[in-house]
Amino acid sequence: MNKKKTPAGQMALGGVLGALAVVIMSLGTLIPVMTYVCPMACALLLEVVRLTCGQRVAWAWYGAVAILGLLLSPDKEAAALYAFIGYYPIVKPKMDGKKLSWLYKGVLFNGCIVLMYFFLLRILGMEALTEEFREMGGIMLAVLLLLGNVTFFLLDRLLSKLGQKWKGKR
Repeated sequence: MNKKKTPAGQMALGGVLGALAVVIMSLGTLIPVMTYVCPMACALLLEVVRLTCGQRVAWAWYGAVAILGLLLSPDKEAAALYAFIGYYPIVKPKMDGKKLSWLYKGVLFNGCIVLMYFFLLRILGMEALTEEFREMGGIMLAVLLLLGNVTFFLLDRLLSKLGQKWKGKR
């Protein structure tokens, strides 16, 4: 069997994984915690696309999935989360080689999250999200941000392990 990567094969893989990512993004409304899990699952698919097809195709894939997610997904918070931080698997390899990479990654994540919620609350004026945050209170929002950081760094480790396994297969 021919294992040579062709542009048509890369396009087909990107299309199938892109459709899967949009479906996963649409599942975010079923269970409340899926709002945060679905964008991470899509980030794992993006890592597969990046490792298989390269960085250039990965950027195009990310853009297509982000736009389709924002247009088609009923959970706009999950789609916005992917749009604001979903590109992380593409920029992660550049950040891994630097000193204090964990600090840069944390600043990137927290900056994107603050910017995303500012956009959702102040510019789009999502009333349901505003009411949800009001009910939670400040302490719960801080706990939610802390758990988001823990989850982000676990995703970072998972992406590293996936990259190592992928390189080990070749």
